[in-house]
Amino acid sequence: MTRSELIDLIKEQCPYLENKEVENAIQLFFSEIVTGLTSGKRVELRGFGSFSIKNRPPRIARNPRTGDKIELGSRLLPHFKSGKELNILINS
Repeated sequence: MTRSELIDLIKEQCPYLENKEVENAIQLFFSEIVTGLTSGKRVELRGFGSFSIKNRPPRIARNPRTGDKIELGSRLLPHFKSGKELNILINS
């Protein structure tokens, strides 16, 4: 599902909302998740899952074109872990 499909779905279920209001609410929702993650916090949505930051340690990689070894530094990556209720719904 894309962002525009999500906006359309919410708009169908709540026809009294303006299209711009729905767009702003979705933008605010995603920006709060990003703000929480960039400040190093864990974002938990009960029943859905949690977002956190994982540290990927430095490693040696290989350039696929030349075969040369390349040293890659450590990186921070976003991580999502689904909640118990979501897992039950998906697996039922």
